[in-house]
Amino acid sequence: MRRNEYLPEGTGPQFPENQPLSVLEQAMAEQTVLEGMAIRCDGRRDLTIRFGGYEGTISRQDAIHPAISGAERDIAVLSRVGKPTCFTITGLTVDGGGRPRLTLSRRAAQEQAIAYLLNHSTPGAVLPARATHLESFGAFVDLGCGVTSLIPLENISVSRVTHPSERFHIGQELLTAVTEIDVPACRFYLTHKELLGTWMENAAAFAPGEAVPGIVRGIKEYGIFVELTPNLSGLAEWRGAVNVGDAVSVYIKSISPETRKIKLQIIQNLGPAGPAKELKYFITDGPVQDWVY
Repeated sequence: MRRNEYLPEGTGPQFPENQPLSVLEQAMAEQTVLEGMAIRCDGRRDLTIRFGGYEGTISRQDAIHPAISGAERDIAVLSRVGKPTCFTITGLTVDGGGRPRLTLSRRAAQEQAIAYLLNHSTPGAVLPARATHLESFGAFVDLGCGVTSLIPLENISVSRVTHPSERFHIGQELLTAVTEIDVPACRFYLTHKELLGTWMENAAAFAPGEAVPGIVRGIKEYGIFVELTPNLSGLAEWRGAVNVGDAVSVYIKSISPETRKIKLQIIQNLGPAGPAKELKYFITDGPVQDWVY
């Protein structure tokens, strides 16, 4: 499929400064999706957007598509302040001082993005996204113009994490794959782990006899599971003084492709793991199909 033409909010270019009124008129006529900064939300829950030296207003009813916000519409509108926001220009008049009064619609931009996604996405499609907020059950991501969807915790990586913050951070640009589309509800179901490679693809970067860093992801009576990459873990002999989430250095004792097992020995506890590292994607375009770990 083509790459998504409707970028997640915050990844598209801001509207340039010092554009003539004719540019705004053309953008309104063509319903071009623009991006600016939400600088205020008033008591009516109307947003003020600043872009290229201009200001416009997005009314509460045009601030978010109803399929996205649900019952938390006011929270969703209030949370836009201080953030890049997509919109189209729906009204333009000029006051006595020659300044344009602009009516904007984020919902209209989202309707365009949803239509594009529905027309160009199928199960297995790979879409660019941007992490918007993280909950214990998964990561919410923006697929374009604030159209959000959820990557469930269990779909983030093969190497299990206890919270999405162990893999993502808010504002991070990432890739995701579509598993299912509910057309009437305008809802997209997503996964992520398939894009991070199979066991063989990840194991190919390591060799017995090496010492490498890892992160403790599980502690059992029979050993300690250490993540080497988001889709690859090995089992180290049990030892004390380590906790889930600790960074460790490990010695690779053996790699067994036939059983898909890696035996490790912990060399040193390096303390709590730092921020999530940049992800390496083995698949960057769809369709993703017949994936076998």
